[in-house]
Amino acid sequence: MGTTPEPYRGHTPDPSLRISDADRHKVADILREAAGEGRLDIDELDDRLEATFKAKTYADLVPITVDLPAAGTPAPPATRPAATGGNTPVAYAANPVESRLYVAIMSGVDRRGIWTVPVTGNVIALMGGAELDMRQAEFSAQETTIYANAIMGGITITVGPEVQVVMQGVPIMGGFDGPRGIEPTGGPVLRVKGLALMGGVTVVRKPLKGGKGAKRLPIPPHELH
Repeated sequence: MGTTPEPYRGHTPDPSLRISDADRHKVADILREAAGEGRLDIDELDDRLEATFKAKTYADLVPITVDLPAAGTPAPPATRPAATGGNTPVAYAANPVESRLYVAIMSGVDRRGIWTVPVTGNVIALMGGAELDMRQAEFSAQETTIYANAIMGGITITVGPEVQVVMQGVPIMGGFDGPRGIEPTGGPVLRVKGLALMGGVTVVRKPLKGGKGAKRLPIPPHELH
């Protein structure tokens, strides 16, 4: 009887109980948040995620998060200025996201449909590809900064006509391309910074075709969320 205990940093009444996939994903969320805050490096994150999805009982989960602090408090609600221009109204999230890390190491990351663009995003594409389509996404703030680092890989960010784009990255034997300057659309500002080393970072501004309702995609296990 009673509710199922949550695997948050060892607070489990019976460590021998078997865990569910939902429990594993809760711990994975903690790890992703910690990595986004700089508490774990990429290798540590990969090791702990692997251990999380191999875990069988609550006792197996305890060591994985025992040295991490409690989850941070939510960011304050974002202001919601009226958006002008474009074919898709800009939506601002009721529950803003402060930061997220998206990693594609010899793999891919794909975010599209309805999702929340963080205030600060870190995208790493190492011999892999990352695609962030923000045309149906909710923005956490009026101004967003994406640190896009492509090393022998590619990062493509697609925005709607209402989004103002500022490119501030450095290409080294690669390309860092996209719209330049802030246009008077009244929409959110997206600043893209980072490095393209023998790779490419591209921002494309184009309208959303079709007009059908957005599809909410599941978050892949390797992506920080």
